[in-house]
Amino acid sequence: MTDLVERFVRWLLVEKGYSPHTADGYQRDLLEFQRFCGGVLSPESITSSLVQAFVGSLYASNASASVARKLSALRTFFRFLLREKVIESDPVAGIVGPKLGHALPAFLTVDEVFSLLETPATSDRYWRRDRAVMEVLYATGMRVAELVGCNREDVDLAAEMVRVRGKGRKERLVPFGRAAHEALEQYLPEREALCIARVQRGRKPEQRALFLNGRGTRLSARSVERSIQTYALRAGIGVTVTPHALRHSFATHLLEMGADLRTVQELLGHVSLSTTQKYTHINIDHLSKVYDQAHPQAQKKQP
Repeated sequence: MTDLVERFVRWLLVEKGYSPHTADGYQRDLLEFQRFCGGVLSPESITSSLVQAFVGSLYASNASASVARKLSALRTFFRFLLREKVIESDPVAGIVGPKLGHALPAFLTVDEVFSLLETPATSDRYWRRDRAVMEVLYATGMRVAELVGCNREDVDLAAEMVRVRGKGRKERLVPFGRAAHEALEQYLPEREALCIARVQRGRKPEQRALFLNGRGTRLSARSVERSIQTYALRAGIGVTVTPHALRHSFATHLLEMGADLRTVQELLGHVSLSTTQKYTHINIDHLSKVYDQAHPQAQKKQP
């Protein structure tokens, strides 16, 4: 079955456009299932009872979200085998995963975002790059993987638009505003200097990546996460701040200012409107708070 798993992973990466991170996670889950089954098995010998036993064993040491992810990996894998005509029936069909709660996404207030964006200082080695990274994340609502995957030619400064390659290789055009424009203009000479320094060290120049690390190669998502956490602590923000929190803040603030749900869906690159609708709960909370503060009949009587 190992060969089939490797074929499946290549299919995820090449044909479906999955990120390497997601494909690696699916591969680990499938190898865990293979070990549970006692080694090498032919796909035809795998039954629903065996899959159900595996899923049941996961609850002892895994959170519900992890169990759901592992079951999703199995479901995608066996659908792939059906598509390739390796098997005639799907042993995962009909197996129900754990019910997951619908936690509201974490987000920052407008003041917290502004405080974060203003934190990089001239004493920071790559403050221009870091400020541009955070400005672009907040201005566009991009996922961090989409941001680090951006190339220089994807950004049109004159039009203030960026081409974003999302999940499944789907592309979308997203506008950005003056603050992100100015931050990018400040950063681009630094990018050029990093490219030149790399050539001077006898290395192949980085021709495409928009955001570079100190070695002059493409910046990683993990580096972005670390830098944002560092700046958030320095800004005194009392919650854990991740790149995804800036994405959630982008969506929440747009809705609070009156943007319609369909527009936010397009900007975020969500396939389904239901994925975007989770932000309406936050928006309703905001509206209720404004109502309580502003409507004369909403004030509670003092005892």
